[in-house]
Amino acid sequence: MKTIIAEKPSVAREIAGLVGASDKKDGYLTGNGYFVTWAFGHLIGLGMPEDYGISGFDKTALPILPNPFLLTVRKVKKDKGYTADTGALKQLKIIEQLFNKSESIIVATDAGREGELIFRYIYEYLKCNKPFERLWISSLTEKAIKQGFENLKQGKEFDGLYQAAQGRSRADWLVGINATQALSIAAGNGIYSLGRVQTPTLALICKRYLENRNFKVKNYWQIQLSHNKELIDFKSISKTKWEDQKLAVDTLKAIQRSGTTTITSVETKSVTEQPPLLFDLTGLQKEANKKLNLSADETLNIAQNLYEKKFITYPRTGSKYIPEDMWAEIPNLVRALQDRENCKQAITKMKWGRFNKRIVNDLRVTDHHGLLITDKIPSALNAKENSVYDMIAFRLLEALSQACIKEITDVALQSLHYDFTTKGCKIIEPGWRSIKGNFSDDDTEPVQDLPELKKGDELKIKEASVLEKKTKPPVLYTEAGLLSAMESAGREIENEDERKALQNIGIGTPATRASIIETLFTRNYIQREKKSLIPTEKGLQVYKLVKDRKIADVAMTAEWELALQKIENNEADARVFQKEMENYASSITNELLQTSIAQNNLPKLICPKCKSQQLIIRDKIVKCPDGVCNWVQFRNVCGVQIGITDIENLINKRKTSLIKGMKSKAGKKFDAYIVLNENAESSFEFAQNKSYKK
Repeated sequence: MKTIIAEKPSVAREIAGLVGASDKKDGYLTGNGYFVTWAFGHLIGLGMPEDYGISGFDKTALPILPNPFLLTVRKVKKDKGYTADTGALKQLKIIEQLFNKSESIIVATDAGREGELIFRYIYEYLKCNKPFERLWISSLTEKAIKQGFENLKQGKEFDGLYQAAQGRSRADWLVGINATQALSIAAGNGIYSLGRVQTPTLALICKRYLENRNFKVKNYWQIQLSHNKELIDFKSISKTKWEDQKLAVDTLKAIQRSGTTTITSVETKSVTEQPPLLFDLTGLQKEANKKLNLSADETLNIAQNLYEKKFITYPRTGSKYIPEDMWAEIPNLVRALQDRENCKQAITKMKWGRFNKRIVNDLRVTDHHGLLITDKIPSALNAKENSVYDMIAFRLLEALSQACIKEITDVALQSLHYDFTTKGCKIIEPGWRSIKGNFSDDDTEPVQDLPELKKGDELKIKEASVLEKKTKPPVLYTEAGLLSAMESAGREIENEDERKALQNIGIGTPATRASIIETLFTRNYIQREKKSLIPTEKGLQVYKLVKDRKIADVAMTAEWELALQKIENNEADARVFQKEMENYASSITNELLQTSIAQNNLPKLICPKCKSQQLIIRDKIVKCPDGVCNWVQFRNVCGVQIGITDIENLINKRKTSLIKGMKSKAGKKFDAYIVLNENAESSFEFAQNKSYKK
């Protein structure tokens, strides 16, 4: 018998159907010489400090450097501690029995770093020594799975991948556990969670937020002129930006009196815009955030669903290319899309037999190729799945189309020695831009049509006006912007040599960036304000504590990703990397333990119920330390974090300011005051003086 182990039950059922294992048992399927079973994601993980006999946050125990690292069954929170997950224990017992009954194992967990880790940790924990082979596939279609089984790979071929995954897992443990405990001990006021990738990501958000907030907006004025030639209206704008409005208005009057402008130069150049490449996961997440307002995590979950339904290839990819041997498949995918109503129009614009081969590059394909549809075309998807699927389908059609050729004309004009400028654009060859009919990017101003113009032409001024403008602060990060910054962390680095070394490497990987952002939300470090990501009070507090420390260093985190890639490619030693991480964990632990945290920034408030105890203020709750009184106020009310000033107002004045954007259980937004009655019970008071108990 052979045991096939998949990452989750749905994938196991697909595989079981193809290998003829149709007999359902508890926790597995069997038949035709196979057992087919599954994990539930990470069944086994690295032990926690208590597994090494270290309980609570103990300064004398830091830094904690396990040797060896212990593996434990996944734990769930129970009361104040953690206990082994009963579902995980049960499934693990089934896997162990099947491994023992088999001559060999076929690994069918997801074909990537985390999928490899899920299997290897189970294999190691069970002290299994049976030989294993790897099913390495990029889609779950019947054809792909059959081909995968015909080309099973030796397990040892993926030792580098496992060592990189294990290195990542241990590095996150060493940095996360030690840094979190060290800063929390130094603070003595709640838990300050830090992490190898989450903290540099938080630093990116906070740095941008503070630059935006501290930006001094300046007003300036420009003159805009309207012209008409050959029945075409167009506008020009002054090169001068006046800081004095009166000067701009005086100039405007003089120009109006002159009534004409002269063309001083006309430059026309041809611009070739190559089609975009295929999506990798980060590219898809950025596009879905911009166009559909989906979070990175939502996009990943939707893409994973589409993958498991066999509609797209493996989503957790970091590549935008396909290998040469896949090129022959591409026309079939385009043909299959002819059955999809909203793709029909676009396919009529495709030049059959002249598909663009830019996406073919064997050297740029990592574990997986760029995101593709499969030849199975969906008919019944929900609205969000449909939108994400269409993004992937249309991107394929764009990538296969020809370049878009534009003619860009730059015109310089002069009126009374003041220089003006205008720009025109003509589409010569629509190419890939005809697929969706977008001829300029969303973030660029649409370019106007210009009449035939030549140097020396005199133009009448139809209209002239002064435009008031403002200098713009650095924009707050949206999730799409943050993903770009994480992807190109190297570009945020000021040292040029470092920046060059890291230009193709980011922080996190395509597979992990969504969960890093979600972790920052869970920790209450960031929140959404419309589309922007902004730090919470707590997030800014953490940033101010660590911004000059190694743990917030984007360059260092990006270098680790580079080191992990080298381990994966068998170009670097995993033991050397671990030693470096231990040294790093020791140094940041000492750094953070010496951090002095001002405790006086929290107000001293007396409990409104017992009127004797000083309240304890944490980021999630405000509570009375007296066990009998037990007064408590949660700081997250209907999805909104209540700031310190409002907590002060609630205790001292029995009423907060108007809190906006709270959400009811039904998902409706409302604004209200939080008020305390004479028994210190809180309730809402609406602007119309209605009130009800919370």
